[in-house]
Amino acid sequence: MPTQVHAAIAPPPATFLKPLTHAIRMAFAGMLLSGSIAQVHAQTAPAGGQSAIGDSALPEVRITVERSEGLPKAYAGGQVARGGRLGLLGNTDVMRAPFSISSYTSQMIRDQQAATAADVLARDPSVRSSGQTGGILDSFFIRGFPIGEGNTGEVAFDGQYGVAPNYRILSEYVERIEVIKGPAALLYGLSPNSGIGGVINIVPKRAFGTDLTRFTADYASSSQVGGHLDLSRRFGAEGQFGLRVNGSHHHGDTPLDNQSRRATVGALALDYQGKQFRATLDLIDQRERFDAPSRPFLISPGIAVPSAPDGRRNITQAWEWAKIDDQSALLRTEYDVNDRLTLFANIGGGRTDVARLFGAPTIVNAAGATTSTPGHFKFDIDRSTSDAGLRTRFDTGGVRHTVTLQASAYRDTLARGSVNGTAVTSNIYAPLARPPQAVAAPALVPRVSETTLSGVALADTLSMMDDRVQLMLGARHQQVESDNFNPATGAVTSTYDKSAVTPLVGLVFKPWQNVSLYANYIEGLSKGDTAPSTAANAGEVFAPYKSKQNEIGIKIDHGSLITTLSAFQIRKPNAQLTGTVYAPDGEQRNRGIEFNVLGEVRPGVRLLGGATLFDAELTRASNSAVLGNTPIGVPTAQANLGIEWDTPWMQGLTLTGSAVYTGKQYVNQANTQSIPAWTKVDLGARYITRIAGKATTLRANLLNAFDQDYWSGVATWGGFTQGAPRTLLLSASVDF
Repeated sequence: MPTQVHAAIAPPPATFLKPLTHAIRMAFAGMLLSGSIAQVHAQTAPAGGQSAIGDSALPEVRITVERSEGLPKAYAGGQVARGGRLGLLGNTDVMRAPFSISSYTSQMIRDQQAATAADVLARDPSVRSSGQTGGILDSFFIRGFPIGEGNTGEVAFDGQYGVAPNYRILSEYVERIEVIKGPAALLYGLSPNSGIGGVINIVPKRAFGTDLTRFTADYASSSQVGGHLDLSRRFGAEGQFGLRVNGSHHHGDTPLDNQSRRATVGALALDYQGKQFRATLDLIDQRERFDAPSRPFLISPGIAVPSAPDGRRNITQAWEWAKIDDQSALLRTEYDVNDRLTLFANIGGGRTDVARLFGAPTIVNAAGATTSTPGHFKFDIDRSTSDAGLRTRFDTGGVRHTVTLQASAYRDTLARGSVNGTAVTSNIYAPLARPPQAVAAPALVPRVSETTLSGVALADTLSMMDDRVQLMLGARHQQVESDNFNPATGAVTSTYDKSAVTPLVGLVFKPWQNVSLYANYIEGLSKGDTAPSTAANAGEVFAPYKSKQNEIGIKIDHGSLITTLSAFQIRKPNAQLTGTVYAPDGEQRNRGIEFNVLGEVRPGVRLLGGATLFDAELTRASNSAVLGNTPIGVPTAQANLGIEWDTPWMQGLTLTGSAVYTGKQYVNQANTQSIPAWTKVDLGARYITRIAGKATTLRANLLNAFDQDYWSGVATWGGFTQGAPRTLLLSASVDF
């Protein structure tokens, strides 16, 4: 992107977030003290297709609100929405999108008792988590490529990178979780950590059209307890001002040995919905504390991965800990010049402060012995984002155009310091308690890197033949600037300034009203690599590299059930050392077939699931020994099936169950170390009734019902994670 455009929309410094915590707490306290808690006078509709109940029981309240672009309605069954956000293109119906998209609703989040976004995405057959249970970080694989390994700054928040909390997305402030599968550089811009397989977007909660006061008390084994208050109000003669407040606190022991967790969330969402001007403001304060946080395992070469231990075993020492504080803010505005032209401008950012004392365990023999060196680390991550542009609509002959022009900028700064302790040994089957180590905090937390991503995008959606044919065309010019600094002197050690253009072509054809045939070609963009010090061309910086996706598919809306089938191929370059020269001349190719089913198969019976079959291969590699091998972390198959049944013998009672399968995954490129396939079953029930005249929902979920011991996932750097043990979740929600 040209320098003058970047300067015009340069993101603000993240220091504007410093008073965020105080603002949220004051607003939250004001709502509680205002005496505005009132009964909900909303009209209620059966949730998830549930039959109406008499005076003794009431269906769960489900209220929707029209946002600036109109939030797509929930589909039959209420677990997913009819559409999702396609980045700069805005909300798009699933049958009109030339991509595979999923949008999970707040109803599903509540019914699943999901604490994090990872808990929700575990239900998606195209997504797998490589983050560890009881750890500080959630990371994902989408279509076999990693998202957020070490940095969930890759998760978008209301369409913007740089706002969502850096490591984990807690669910209290989330209205929907959307997944677009495949590279999406045009739609969202270059992700901060170069995600390839897709985009996860968090849709924040907004004020309902009718007052809501909901309190939820919950419990998770072994003794994690907490509460969540959700308040929604609208003000003004026409209800144009909206306020949504969410606050929660959880603390106690988790199912893992020696581990406890404390989490606090405060979220404030304000909105104004005028006739021409609309604006939203989101403020989030999220804090998590862990004693004995669990960690992924590494393994020494030449050793077969041992069988997984009891899921309750935790080799992290009781004196190891982690603290993560996140503050975020996002202001979005748009103005209708007339009925064909809309201007928009958005600005926001986030700050993450991490302090931790723990190590990375390595398995050193077949008996499960480990070694780990605890380190006292501190990270400070500042992120800021802004964009501006226009959307216009016009006709040329029999073709209707919707054109979007956007200029955007993102910046992050990372500061890091660390002090190492002394190595400790343990065993995955019989963890050993070691004496506490007084590892000093780093005296300095120097800046180590600064990155700026700026770009200009132009997209046109052409609709013709009474909307039976839709063609999306677009391109984004992306500039990538990065500086790395010497931690001791602050001097710049390397500089990066490269650019690239990424196109999109998407086509949807509807031969019948309920059938969509689609195809797309879209490119992703990743920051180019820098040759390491061991290479003859050490320090050479390469241009951003592109991943390329081709996809075809069919979607059928059966009325209350949608089925989709797609085939895709994604090619991603890999940098590698060939002899003494480092160059991006390797390649990973993932091919796959996806099938999805969602909605109601009959009144009171809901399905959500599908399967993905992979053919993944290292198609270019300087090491002939790994050429043709399966990439790290990509199984041959993964499948999900979830079912809900509203029982006919007891109104208000719903029984639920789900099964998740993941095939064998390799831990190394040589394909000599792997974790086996695994299957996990969850069971649950919920009951909707009235207690003291208040709408009440009681929920119970038993995760990993058969207490399966398993390794749950592999990161691209070879770390593999332990599956969660059997866990009981209980909650009661009351609408006042």
